[in-house]
Amino acid sequence: MEKILLVDDNPLRASMRKSLLEGSAPDVVRALDASEALCLVESPEFAQGLALVITGHAMKGISGPEFVAEFRSRMPAVPVLVLSAVPNAEQEYQGIPDVLVSQTTSPDELRSLARGLVVSRQKRTA
Repeated sequence: MEKILLVDDNPLRASMRKSLLEGSAPDVVRALDASEALCLVESPEFAQGLALVITGHAMKGISGPEFVAEFRSRMPAVPVLVLSAVPNAEQEYQGIPDVLVSQTTSPDELRSLARGLVVSRQKRTA
């Protein structure tokens, strides 16, 4: 089953994004922070079918770039969408493959980006 992992420590924002994304994948799972997300992907049952990770750039504890690099070392084929209002945040992800940094606040654009990344991954693994 295709699933999206949403890493977000803000309950209200996470709930809204989860609702928006549920049309992009059958299953949207929220992790409260990077540590929980990394624990989830260690489970083969969870990792199987993971189509996309969506995370923020500024997180408590581990930074967005640190999380993405660690995630990438575990799951190199799964795309990552980083949501950030920080100008030029994409520079901090240079050298990490398959990462898209977006400053979108539009629900429709978030849904479209997620759907496009999920479909792109499906095509690569088919």
